[in-house]
Amino acid sequence: MSLAPRVVLVHRTTEYEELTARHGTHGQAAFFLSSRGRDITEVVERHRRTREALSAVVAAVPLTWRQARVERSDLDRFLFAPEDVVVVVGQDGLVANVAKYLEGQPVVGIDADPGRNPGVLVRHRPGDAGALLASAQGGNADELTMVEAVADDTQRLVALNEIYLGAAGHQTARYRLGLDEYGGAVEPQASSGVLVGTGTGATGWLRSVWQERGERLPLPGPTDERLLWFVREAWPSPATGTSLVGGELTGSGRLSLTVESDRLIVFGDGMEGDAVELVWGQTVQVGVAGVRLRLVG
Repeated sequence: MSLAPRVVLVHRTTEYEELTARHGTHGQAAFFLSSRGRDITEVVERHRRTREALSAVVAAVPLTWRQARVERSDLDRFLFAPEDVVVVVGQDGLVANVAKYLEGQPVVGIDADPGRNPGVLVRHRPGDAGALLASAQGGNADELTMVEAVADDTQRLVALNEIYLGAAGHQTARYRLGLDEYGGAVEPQASSGVLVGTGTGATGWLRSVWQERGERLPLPGPTDERLLWFVREAWPSPATGTSLVGGELTGSGRLSLTVESDRLIVFGDGMEGDAVELVWGQTVQVGVAGVRLRLVG
């Protein structure tokens, strides 16, 4: 007999919860904020809205379905199952945080604080949860392109918005950059790192670099099987070049980077604490991921 679907409710600790945990009481937290020109009333109100959103989603889950909850800091230790329906209650960034741990499970994004979030990924209100869960079971979802980095020692990192390759602390990184589309051209470089982003990431860090460059290549859409990449602050010298500093990756195209520093890191979606570490001589390849994020609605 097949298992009933399981709803996995993903959330993060609210600012109010973090403040009271750090300072011990509501009064101490209020004093701390007031000493910095802030009023705790607004923080408490956002906490209340988040709790109400979580309660509304739980109430919408069918009685025959199983339930589980996971906080953002525990995602790397949580085991998602193939039959799961993932409901993210919070900010757009929380959807990106959970995306790399999934293998095709449908995701429902619930905006717990409308007006403060762009709503690119948390597109819905808590009251829509019931209909969205039914829709998720029916297979209705947008297939959002993701980006992956695979190292020569089999380490693999997947991200929804972008992947950054460079030195810890964003200082000068030394490496050899290779690109299939340029006939296998390889160039030694020294830079502040390399950014490879998706159409979903085109609303964030990728767009910032794209605008700064005045890039002619159009930004990809969230479902386009196309990535843009940029080298940040490439440094010209007798030993390093600047001819390969940006472009696009499509289909099976891969950008390869061979480390020529003692240590470089690769991280996705701003989560530097969950980085892949590479040492001198290692090679990593970046391109369109084989898995996509299935975002309902």
